[in-house]
Amino acid sequence: MYLLVFTSGAFGQSLSEAEITAVEQTMNAELHRQAGVGAAIGIIRGGKIVFLQGYGFADRERALPVTTNTMFRWASVSKPVTALATLQLVEAGKLRLEDTVRKYVPEFPDKGVPIRIGQLLRHQGGIRHYSNGKIIANERSYVVERPFKNVVLALDDFKDSPLVAEPGEKYSYSTHGYILLSAVVQRAGGARFADQVRLRIAEPLGMTTLQPDYQWIDIPHRAIGYHRSDGKIVRSTDTDVSWKLGGGGFISTIGDMARFAEGLINRRLVAPEIEELMWSTVTPKNGKATKMAHGFSVEGEGGNLKVYHSGSQEKAKTRLVIYPRKRHGLVFMSNSRHVDPGRFTTAVYAALARGRVGR
Repeated sequence: MYLLVFTSGAFGQSLSEAEITAVEQTMNAELHRQAGVGAAIGIIRGGKIVFLQGYGFADRERALPVTTNTMFRWASVSKPVTALATLQLVEAGKLRLEDTVRKYVPEFPDKGVPIRIGQLLRHQGGIRHYSNGKIIANERSYVVERPFKNVVLALDDFKDSPLVAEPGEKYSYSTHGYILLSAVVQRAGGARFADQVRLRIAEPLGMTTLQPDYQWIDIPHRAIGYHRSDGKIVRSTDTDVSWKLGGGGFISTIGDMARFAEGLINRRLVAPEIEELMWSTVTPKNGKATKMAHGFSVEGEGGNLKVYHSGSQEKAKTRLVIYPRKRHGLVFMSNSRHVDPGRFTTAVYAALARGRVGR
């Protein structure tokens, strides 16, 4: 089933029947080609959501279809949410990108060199990712139940590990760096990280389903995950992601991811000058240019600016891509970790182009 949101106004702010047919055929074909179990797509045009639809199964074994109510993990598309929460605090004067993380989170050990907030946003903080450096976990007991609801305690998983590079030296993608960033937001914003996201991002955009994917909570319509193993597509485990909320721990419907993209296009989250900073890159000291800006990857410039981020995680593959100056974009969510989300969004854009020819 699909949901269409038609808007009044200029020509081109809705999908034609030819475009809908082309998208339908493309999504079904791509899902079959990649052996995906379930997926959903959202299309933004003219700064408005014009199409939301699910395909395949949210639970293959029970033959439950993906609908616009299905809840998918955001995986690393959670990082742009954390970046927005950080930059909103910059706009409010509650922190600066030049500030060191220890100014707000002294629990993070002194590494002998300052790690700055802007460097974390750009993945230039030297914080290890999953397997690119020595891992030293802090073994401790907690007196509170569900300790990682406090993102500062989540630092225990990696805070004693050595840096993989001097901060600012090179681009080195790091989910753990964004966990640290979420702790900075919690301290600088004076409220639990998840609550700040809800109050300053989700509620203003009408995102009613965005929430932490806490495994101990019964979240209705949560998709079952799948992955490829020995040539077969099998069910995934319900891996706990509570410890990495800022780097990959949110969940929602396709509609709420589309509302997030719509909010970015319509500049509803930060002022224009902060947006310009958010989508600007800084070349690290090693001189190797990077497409990673402050929480988003960027390509092109001016009217051709492309802003995007993808996610990969147990139970999920996701992608957000927008052309903010042209006021359109796509969001994609799947419960199949083995699929390529970029192939889906590229194919859907091509389908829309074919459909427009037939208008």
